[in-house]
Amino acid sequence: MNQERSLLIRIRDGDPRAFRELVEEHKHNVYYLAMDLVGNHFDAEDISQEVFIKVHKSIDKFQGESKLSTWLYRITMNTYLDRRRKKSLNVISLSTQRDDDGPDPLDIVADGVTGNPERETSSAKIDEHINEALQTLSEKERAVFVMRHYHDLPIKDIARTLEIADGTVKSLLFRSIRKLREKLARYRDELGLEDSVL
Repeated sequence: MNQERSLLIRIRDGDPRAFRELVEEHKHNVYYLAMDLVGNHFDAEDISQEVFIKVHKSIDKFQGESKLSTWLYRITMNTYLDRRRKKSLNVISLSTQRDDDGPDPLDIVADGVTGNPERETSSAKIDEHINEALQTLSEKERAVFVMRHYHDLPIKDIARTLEIADGTVKSLLFRSIRKLREKLARYRDELGLEDSVL
């Protein structure tokens, strides 16, 4: 029995330490995916907490047909997309009410996900240019680009996560790179971007 299957059995048997282990093992990847998608700490933290609440509620539905990390990426993506849709609806309706689930009852997600010095060394101005450019992409274009170039996921894993065909992933990736090249053309020298990426 592999470690992941053993952990899932312990969680389903009601071992609270097992779920904490799952969170500790995966919280950084979930947080940084959310951060790369939304571009700010507060929304990324909210999404991370929401993801693990959903995981806690639906762990019995996970059949193990994909890797646990792929399932977590899918929940993160769906949570991000749901929030984008809600935000769009709020803008359309001119509503200022914020969808807030309140404090995380698990109270174990956000600790230790910030303060990574490697991620804080790049120029704030460069980050701002990249983030602005990413925000101009469609939701799926941004998701595919982030998962491929920021998280090094293979095409097949991205396809499984987004539940789309491999060819669709490649097409979205091509479009996202083309658009980002156009947006970042004047910053290319400043950013030091390799042509193979942008």
